Parts: sequence; structure tokens; C-alpha cells
Amino acid sequence: MVSELKLSFLKVEKISDGIAVIFTNSDLAVSPETEVALPGIGDLVKRAAAADNFKGKALTSLDILAPSGLPLDRLIVVSLGKAEDVARTDWVKAGGSVVGKLPASAKAATVLLAPPHQAVSADQAADFSLGARLRAYKFERYKTRKQDEAASKVLELTIAGIAEGGAKKAAKSRDAIASGVRLARDLVNEPPNVLYPEAFAKRAEELEELGVEIDILDVKAMKKLGMGALLGVGQGSEHDSRLVVMRWNGAKDRDAKPVAFIGKGVTFDTGGISIKSAAGMEDMKGDMGGAACVVGLMHALAARKAKANVVGAIGVVENMPDGNAQRPGDIVTSMSGQTIEIINTDAEGRLVLADVLWYIQDKYKPQFMVDLATLTGAIMVALGQDYAGMFSNSDELSGRLFAAGQATGERVWRMPLGPEYDKLIDSKFADMKNTGGRNGGSITAAQFLQRFVNDTPWAHLDIAGTAMGAPASDLNRSWGSGWGVRLLDRLVAEHYEG
Repeated sequence: MVSELKLSFLKVEKISDGIAVIFTNSDLAVSPETEVALPGIGDLVKRAAAADNFKGKALTSLDILAPSGLPLDRLIVVSLGKAEDVARTDWVKAGGSVVGKLPASAKAATVLLAPPHQAVSADQAADFSLGARLRAYKFERYKTRKQDEAASKVLELTIAGIAEGGAKKAAKSRDAIASGVRLARDLVNEPPNVLYPEAFAKRAEELEELGVEIDILDVKAMKKLGMGALLGVGQGSEHDSRLVVMRWNGAKDRDAKPVAFIGKGVTFDTGGISIKSAAGMEDMKGDMGGAACVVGLMHALAARKAKANVVGAIGVVENMPDGNAQRPGDIVTSMSGQTIEIINTDAEGRLVLADVLWYIQDKYKPQFMVDLATLTGAIMVALGQDYAGMFSNSDELSGRLFAAGQATGERVWRMPLGPEYDKLIDSKFADMKNTGGRNGGSITAAQFLQRFVNDTPWAHLDIAGTAMGAPASDLNRSWGSGWGVRLLDRLVAEHYEG
């Protein structure tokens, strides 16, 4: 189940009961507004900090039970560190940090968003609310013993000290983004017997309620288009493959060229005939993290009524090893007409993306395409799990993605492309082969995809390390992270909305 978090904004003079959260900096000062709301708080904080050896490092906290002289059950003091070092992303982190520091039994809390030495804007308060919503997420849908508990638990969080109107308005767009991230997390966390290709397509179809136009191509339609690369991956599964195209037309000129996002959606990846080892194979339910991001992004953009024309497309397949499965040595023909020798059936995501990229660039002529895929383990060897690998044929697009990553904390790092790597996927028997070998595996995978984008500005994000099983953070304790929704929403908002 997803935790319920009710947020409200209130301009308040005094806090009189329950749990209160206040802010300090590394100097352990409190603001005049905090002194008004909680008289005598400054001296209390310094005495408690001295007793607990609390130094005020960024996003550390001091928990004071039944604070003397105050009508509170609990006082939580959160430090933002040095005032001059507080960045915009820190307000999102602070929201997540505060929710993480509240006791599990808490039903209500008041956050006095009035740190010393600085004024908090409506946008910063809204960013705080975004972090709170992201941290409150839990996926406990299949824990039957927790159903009654989850149904009855609602955390009411009041953000005080901010002008109500501006903060509420700014928070609406953050609510849309949070809902998109949570949807993406849900999709990644779902078990593969529940979220198979046809079921995934139906989940995406629910976006019609927000005004998103949905087209779903079945196997017959894809065969007619010649999508042999995508269809080859799913031919060993009892579940038919799907291509889902989602369109949001929010620009003033509905005929203006859209921007496009494409996601790999392998709902379960056994590796096919080139079968994976048993250890950890259960994690391959998350091999659709790129598609989950695209669906979550389309939800966020539609929910906040983004003023842009956007196409989202996901190729959804299941890679299984039955008697009809694709074999190493097979040669398939992609929609582009290019032929592909299958060297390894576990290098399947690039086959799915090849046909979807070609279809989108050919049909919609987008301003750019960004694809996201849990594509290679090699990218984790190179970058770990804190950055996604970025490959691009456009300096402008990659620069904008890098900046959006720095601003949201969903960071990307540009990796090389070049003819030296491209020749590694040339085949003796076909136009190309679907893997270039062990060395430079994430790069040769990107080179493969580049053969299907023509001259369209394009970026490929390899999110194998960030979409699932990523390190826990102030914003996420879930196995599925929903990574990429905030990054791409920021990209659209800053550069492509009229």
C-alpha cells in the first residue's frame, strides 16, 4: 500500500500541541519566527544539543521528547547545515528527511518552515512538500497483515510559517510530479505475474483520465509494420507484446513538433535461451524501469497540464525461453529494414528500443528523443548506482539533461560514442549484431541504438543502476525508485514549454 500523507499549509503564530519540527543551522540558532511560535526554544535547543553532542551537520536531527516548558509531546530539530550552502535540491531532501525522522506511530505533525538566516519562498515550501510525499511512499500491497493498519493510518503534515496561497499553488505542480514518481515506483515494484505486457498496457491506458491520448499496438499491428526486432524478444512468452504510445498535447500550437520519451518495458527478463543465473533473477521484474519512468512522466506532465506537446512510447515484452523462443544465431529484420544477428538473447532491450525509436522518429518527427532503459550491467561497473549513463548525438540535449540532473539530484554522466565502438557491432552475416562483446558493453549497446535514430537529436539513458535496488536515500526507501520522472519533467519545464 502507498502511505497516505495529507499536507496543508498554514500561517501560524504559535504551536500548541503534538509533534513539532523546527529548523536550525550549523550554528544551532533558531529564527525569530520560531521563538514566537515556541517561546524559549533557542535556549532549549542549545542545551539539548550540548547534552547530545549535536553539531548541526546538514540534515541531521535532534529528537527531544516532552520538551521542558513547551506544550509538545515531541520536538524534532533538523539542521540544514551552513546557511550559505543550502541549495534548491536541499529543500526536497529536507521534506523527505523530516518524514523519515517522524516516529512510525505519528498521526500528525507541524513543521515550522522558518529556518534562521533566510526566508523560505513558496517554491521552496512546495519543494519541501514534494520531498515529504516521495519519502512517505511504501509498497505493501501484498503484505496482508498490514492491510488494516495501512487503511487506518494517515499522516497529517501541516507546513506552517509560509504564506498559504502561494505555497498551495506551487505545491500543486509538485503533487503532480510526486504522483508520477509514485506511479513509476508502483509499476517497478509489481510482481511479474501481475504486471505482464497486456496488463502494463492497461495501466498506461488509465492515463486517458488525465487527457492523455493512448494508442496500443498489438502483435498483429506490429507485424504489419515489420517490427521484427521487438517481436522476436517476446515470441517465447505466452503473453503477447505491446507497443503503447501516449500523447499529451498541451502546447498552444497542437501541431507543433513534440518532444519524445521512449522506455524499455521488459516485464520479466529470464535472458531467454541465453538464460540468466538463478541468483537474483527475481529482480528482473524491474527490467521495465525505463517504461515505468515514461508512464510516470506522462502522468506528471498531464496532471500539471504542461504546456508542451509530448509523446511517450513504451515497448512492452516478456523474455521467456520456451520452444518458440528466439535463438542465438537467428537473424531478424527490424522496422527500419536493417537486419540484426542475435548473438545473445539476453541483449534484448536494445532490440525492443530499436523498433520503437524508429517508429517514433518516423511517425512523429519529434524535436528530440530520449530513451531510458535498464540496459546493461556494464554501466554499473562504470558509474555505480549514483549516476545514470548518458549517451547522445546532441551536445545541446546532453547539456540540458546534465543540468536537469544536477538540479533534481537525478544525475547523469555523459559517456563516449564513436566509430571505434560502432564497428564492434558489425556482423559477418547481417547488418549488425546485437552485442559487441564484454568490453565497453554499455557503449556498444548505445551505438546499436544510434543506428535507429537517423538525424533526430537523441539521448540514451542507461538506468540499470538507478531504477531498481538503488541505495536508500532521504527521498526513497522503496526498491523501485521511480528514477527519471523528476529529471525529465524538469527538462521539459525549463526548455520546452511555451
